[in-house]
Amino acid sequence: MTSQQSADAARDRLTDAIARVGQGERDGLRYVYDHTAAKLMGICLRILGDRNAAEDVLQEVYLKVWRGAEAFDASRASPITWLCTIARNTAIDWQRASQRRAEGVAAASDDAAIADTAADPAEAHAQRVLVNDCLEQIETRQAGAIRAAFFEGFTYSELAARAAVPLGTMKSWVRRGLERLRECLSGG
Repeated sequence: MTSQQSADAARDRLTDAIARVGQGERDGLRYVYDHTAAKLMGICLRILGDRNAAEDVLQEVYLKVWRGAEAFDASRASPITWLCTIARNTAIDWQRASQRRAEGVAAASDDAAIADTAADPAEAHAQRVLVNDCLEQIETRQAGAIRAAFFEGFTYSELAARAAVPLGTMKSWVRRGLERLRECLSGG
């Protein structure tokens, strides 16, 4: 057997295993994990630079594989390309969410410091009340997405998954909501 034939056979076995995962077979997932975990861990580790974070993301990757294996189309991508893409995107999403959460904590700390040292604490409170009032005037889905994205640090992908809508829909909700928020805050 040539090395190309061996590679083709390995790809076929992995494709078959992913198809079995799509049918809810745990043995299929075990096979996929056993034959791809090292490679996918390497991708996660390279992106995140932290072994513990990479292990957490790798677990999320295989949950996504379990939930989405029926969508895999071998005519569009090789199984390892599909899996690597899931790992890469999940790691990047996790990294972005972590950065946003860290920035949100820092911003909250900065807001608290500013409020404590502000010449007019009543003005700072009035601004917070105005933002909340404007958010109340926006469509509920849009306001909830804005709050989750900007105050809780969720990524668009996470928000889309939570709301069970396409990513583009979630981005549109946030964009339109921010436009309405700006109008409200500017007195329009």
